[in-house]
Amino acid sequence: MLVSKWFVAVAMVFVTCLIVSNIIAVKLIEAPLFGVLVPAALIVFPLSYIFGDILTEVYGFSRARTIIWLAFACNLLAVAFFTLGQSLTPAAPFQDVQGAYERILGYTPRLLAASFIAYLIGEFANSMVLSRMKVATRGRFLWARTIGSTIIGEGLDTVVFNVIAFSGVLPAEALVQTALAAWTLKVAYEVAATPVTYAIVAFLKRAEGIDTYDTTASLSPLSL
Repeated sequence: MLVSKWFVAVAMVFVTCLIVSNIIAVKLIEAPLFGVLVPAALIVFPLSYIFGDILTEVYGFSRARTIIWLAFACNLLAVAFFTLGQSLTPAAPFQDVQGAYERILGYTPRLLAASFIAYLIGEFANSMVLSRMKVATRGRFLWARTIGSTIIGEGLDTVVFNVIAFSGVLPAEALVQTALAAWTLKVAYEVAATPVTYAIVAFLKRAEGIDTYDTTASLSPLSL
C-alpha cells in the first residue's frame, strides 16, 4: 500500500505533539477557572488526540494503530537519547547547564511509566471508540464522534497518569481536582477545535479519495 504525503504529514504532527508534550510537561501552569496546577503540556498534548481522530476517521483504525505505536517508539527513543545526553560530562568549563538539562529533560521512572501507560490506554481507547461510532452512525455526526471519543480517551489518559504518577504524593482531594481540571480542559480543547477538525478531515478525504469504515477490521492494539 502506497503511503501518501498527507498521511505522512498528519503522522509527523501526531508524533511531534507527543514528544514536545513530554518535554514541556515539567512546567506547571495554573488551570483557567480551576485554580489548580496542571502541566504546560496541556496546550499541546490534546492535539495528539485531534490528529488521532483525523487518522482514524480518514485512514481507519489499522493505520492509526500503526502511528500510535510509532509515536510510542519515537518517544521511547527520545527519552533514551535525553538520558544519554544527560550522562555526558559537559566539555566546556564555562557552560553550567547540567542542572537545567537534568531538570527539563530528566525523567523519573514513575513519571515515565505513568506517561507511557496512560498514552497507550488513552490513544487506543480514543481511536477504538471513534472507529466504532463511525460505523454505528454510518459516518454522520463527526462532531459527536470526535468529542465522544475524546471524553473517553482523554478521561482514561488523565486518570491513569494521575493515579500512577501522584498517588501517595498528592492528597486525594488535590489528585481528583487536578485530574478533573485537566480532563475538562482537554475536552474543551477538542470542542473548540471541532471546526478545524472538520476542515482537515474534509480536505484529506477529497485529496486522498478515501473514507475508511472499519466494518471488519480488528480493533486489537496488537494486531498487525
